Amino acid sequence: MGHADRDGGLLVLTGAELAERLASGAVRAVELVEACLAQIAAREPEVQAWAFLDGDHAMAQARALDARRQSGAALGPLHGLPVGVKDVIDVRGMPTGLGLAGGAGRVAQADAFVAARLRAAGAILMGKTATAEAAFLEPAATRNPHDPARTPGGSSSGSAAAVAAGMVPLAIGTQTGGSVIRPAAFCGIAGFKPSFGLIPRSGVLTQSPSLDTMGVFGRSVADVALLAEALAGHDPADPASLLQPAPRLPETAASDPPVTPTLAFVRPPGWEAAHEEMRLALQELAELLGRDCLALELPAVFGAAADLRRRINLAEMVHHYAGLAGRAALSPLLSEALAEGRRIPAADYLAALEARTALRAGLEPIFHRCDAILCPAAPGPAPDRATTGDAIFNGLWTFCGLPAVTLPLFVSSDGLPMGAQLVGPPGGDARLLRTARWLVQRLAQTAPETAP
Repeated sequence: MGHADRDGGLLVLTGAELAERLASGAVRAVELVEACLAQIAAREPEVQAWAFLDGDHAMAQARALDARRQSGAALGPLHGLPVGVKDVIDVRGMPTGLGLAGGAGRVAQADAFVAARLRAAGAILMGKTATAEAAFLEPAATRNPHDPARTPGGSSSGSAAAVAAGMVPLAIGTQTGGSVIRPAAFCGIAGFKPSFGLIPRSGVLTQSPSLDTMGVFGRSVADVALLAEALAGHDPADPASLLQPAPRLPETAASDPPVTPTLAFVRPPGWEAAHEEMRLALQELAELLGRDCLALELPAVFGAAADLRRRINLAEMVHHYAGLAGRAALSPLLSEALAEGRRIPAADYLAALEARTALRAGLEPIFHRCDAILCPAAPGPAPDRATTGDAIFNGLWTFCGLPAVTLPLFVSSDGLPMGAQLVGPPGGDARLLRTARWLVQRLAQTAPETAP
């Protein structure tokens, strides 16, 4: 391997590309971890993506994995890949701080389901990435790697920023509203929120069990497919966990669609909140795709989706966050949200839960005609750090439990990334990722200067 690779050339590779090199022995895990630690040392003072990092522990994991490969033992699909873990997820021996003020948090005595799956797949658990306070809306200290005056999004702030800054090739997060799709868009990377129940949540902070969904970050569609596949599985400890065969995300995502996909370009509720540049970019993309993209409207019932999702989120959060106030001083933003949640009548909460069925049914005609919905991943480029940004274009899909992926397809006039979002039918994760890869390739062929 050349001197350039040792100095960080490895970090321009995607997670999927690194996985191939690690499996073949062309790259050793210790070399990759060294490159990641060097990048963290260079960028972390500005970006502040990490809540907990132990470089010695990461190197020890890397040496053990290199020894495993040299012994001829079977390798996992994530062999040697460093992964950032959002600090609401338990990792044995690491503190779980939850983004709360005034404390490093308890040290986890056991792995969350996803952390155990990472270890079993041969990943290196690099450390804990910063999160907005209790995975809600109060911003973390993390800054956008593209512009430190901007937010990286939230609440999976550190996970998105760490991948975008080249600190790790992969990271995991959670989404209750837009906490994976939005930060991926602001940071210019790929983010994937799978179907509700595909990846178990045991050992993860519970905010709203009707909405909480695991999600993943990478630099490409292949990256997020690889990581999500390793995390998917059934866990009886999570009532939402689906008992089903492996989704085969990497294989399907890498395959060619049997017929040219058709996208439904929709202007979701809140469309007026989208920046003009975002609206124009999506309209130009729809025009570029021609007859492979249909302009369709969402049913009127979707106008209430944001309020319904928020009602469920806050009502459930009041119950599950009951003990937080005794552990740390909560921000006014979170305190006010909890107070609002206490005022929600039980009848209104139950009605909101029932509305999900009607919303899903309203989408069936669209998914009967089209492979995926095309819409904004966020209103535009990242706003300033006073906020984590607006999740208006994410929450309705989280509410419905649908798979969604961010693709970093656009750049604003001031050079900041903007993301397009593709949304698939429930359970259609593999097909959605295949469609996403097709779209990236289609753009690379027709407009190479704007392709990601």
